[in-house]
Amino acid sequence: MIPLSLAEVAAAVDGRLVAADPAARVTGTVEFDSRKVTPGGLFVAFPGEQVDGHDYAAAAVTAGAVAVLGTREVPGVPMVLVADALAAMGRLARAVVDRLPGLTVIGLTGSSGKTTTKDLIAQLTTRLGSTVAPPGSFNNELGHPYTALQAGPETRYLVMEKGARGVGHVRYLCDVVPPRISVVLNVGVAHLGEFGSRETIALAKGELVEALPADGLAVLNADDPLVDAMAARTEARVVRYGESERAQVRATEVTLDERGRPSYTLVTPEGSAPVRLGLTGRHQVSNSLAAAAVARELGMPLAELAGALGELGLVSTRRMDVFERADGVTVIDDSYNANPASMSAALRALASMRGRGRTVAVLGYMAELGDFEAEGHQQVGRLAAELGVDRLLVVGEPAAPIHEGATAVGNWGGESVLLTDQAAAVEVLRGDLRPGDVVLVKGSRYRTWEVVDALREEAGKNSPQRAGSPAAGTEGGAA
Repeated sequence: MIPLSLAEVAAAVDGRLVAADPAARVTGTVEFDSRKVTPGGLFVAFPGEQVDGHDYAAAAVTAGAVAVLGTREVPGVPMVLVADALAAMGRLARAVVDRLPGLTVIGLTGSSGKTTTKDLIAQLTTRLGSTVAPPGSFNNELGHPYTALQAGPETRYLVMEKGARGVGHVRYLCDVVPPRISVVLNVGVAHLGEFGSRETIALAKGELVEALPADGLAVLNADDPLVDAMAARTEARVVRYGESERAQVRATEVTLDERGRPSYTLVTPEGSAPVRLGLTGRHQVSNSLAAAAVARELGMPLAELAGALGELGLVSTRRMDVFERADGVTVIDDSYNANPASMSAALRALASMRGRGRTVAVLGYMAELGDFEAEGHQQVGRLAAELGVDRLLVVGEPAAPIHEGATAVGNWGGESVLLTDQAAAVEVLRGDLRPGDVVLVKGSRYRTWEVVDALREEAGKNSPQRAGSPAAGTEGGAA
């Protein structure tokens, strides 16, 4: 964060100083975990029934915090008192961003692929200047200001993933950190149970485009009609990406190698260049095009851009992370979360990697689909069968419609098994996997990753596609 006096902090958050020196300066980080407080930092104390941050206020000051931003006084602790600590954190983030005129804020949203694309964009912008981006899917009312407060005078790019559970949520996040470049990936049925319809999801996602200034930039997916239509909701300049001929940044001649890694010709107004991605999945073409459109607009030349796209890797954990076990079994860890669109993408990636062994899909429940829940799961099962997946392990009774959808495909030569839990799936896999098999593990956050962790016990080296060690931090779960 940029250095601020406590008087400036109080003014920014509409707070009141108690037992604090107005001239004392915050020169460190802003933290809500007292264990992460560093000298010169500011500790934010959130009230709670189970854990109350105010109980750790004194320890935070002992660790070096200049003051504590909280909602009640703590004896002997310098405080910035506010009515709502979370809202105050958002106001402080806005004050910091407003004091960084050289900062370009890039916001992105979509029903699927947000975190991966955020990571791809950040890897490209890092080549152009100092970049701050959130870890994992830290995309909510807490993650947004926390990430923005890490920006400083040297930061040129702030890449922000924006999640939502309803209309108005993206608008609020844009008020906290106003974007200059807005990227909308897609409109699917993730969180349909909360939104009610795809049209309402599009309404919510489009708030990111509406937040742009007139001299801003909207980067829209030309292959998604609901996203493409968002061009009418902004006065900012619009650049489209995709495989449509209408896209200014597009891919042609897409092929996949034996590991499901795409190659394509990148076509832009400046010319074309070959791209070979190190990421697994046909859907990574669209994700990489979104990132390419942003980097191109920020001035990255075509030749450099094409090469940089080929060097992109995974950053956030459990998202199409492919690794080889010592026994010759390939595992696709996509277990972080799931919705029908991302399930489809992962299953297609699995099918594209079919080699000398079998394809095995371990699929769990998809949450928050509302009235579409049964049909959404059945569609996934039907697709697995239609793609010719050899073995389908469906984990948990809530995911049973996946099993029903697969077994309803009469000409499928594979097998589907409904299992009670993750432990049962692990037992089946341990007794059945053979060299050459490819295993996909995917589901919403219901401990599906326990299956992957068990499979990793015998894993060899991880795939070289990973760009760095997993990012630490709390992960949000908004759409």
